[in-house]
Amino acid sequence: MKHSKPLFPAGIYGITAEKFSAGRTNIEVAQQMIRGGIRLIQYREKRPHKSFAEMLAECRAIRAMTRDAGVLFIVNDYPDIAQLVDADGVHVGQDDFPVPEVRRLIGPHKLIGLSTHGPEQAAAALAAGADYIGVGPIFSTQTKEDVCAPVGLGYLEHVVRSCPLPFVAIGGIKEHNLHEVVARGAKTVCLVTEIVGATDIAATARRLQAACSAPL
Repeated sequence: MKHSKPLFPAGIYGITAEKFSAGRTNIEVAQQMIRGGIRLIQYREKRPHKSFAEMLAECRAIRAMTRDAGVLFIVNDYPDIAQLVDADGVHVGQDDFPVPEVRRLIGPHKLIGLSTHGPEQAAAALAAGADYIGVGPIFSTQTKEDVCAPVGLGYLEHVVRSCPLPFVAIGGIKEHNLHEVVARGAKTVCLVTEIVGATDIAATARRLQAACSAPL
């Protein structure tokens, strides 16, 4: 049977962030994201905030939900957990396992995403065999610890113009500035706290999905 990598979808790229989820679990948030029409969800948690056993249990539950709904599931940082739950891929940062090593671990048919913060890193991601890149942080953000300074809209414009890889724009993107990112060519966009912290996650996700595809 022939296997192929899943296609990288346009629209909202959902990321879990229990710290900002108003007391809701990652599983509850993922369920609401799915109800809101989000087609790609990344699980992002870190040690020591959760044990490996806790993260594995959450990922198994979210993998079951996403598989039933036809939603792509990506695990941040932990290729071993991604393999154990049969996730659709792994997302890593510049200081995590190199892309070729992640590929050795997860095989040829899974997606590998790599966070990038400038043109040289985008070019290196392409050369290393990444399937997509994260472009950001576009604006200032406090969602992620030890985050680098904002790269601004200029780097986004460079990627749109010069990088053939699919990408997700991320970092400090809110409903009020989403149009600035979409207007510059971003097809896939991540808004973390704007979604996980919303009173009605599903309704917020649907509204933001519509804004991503609205004519400019």
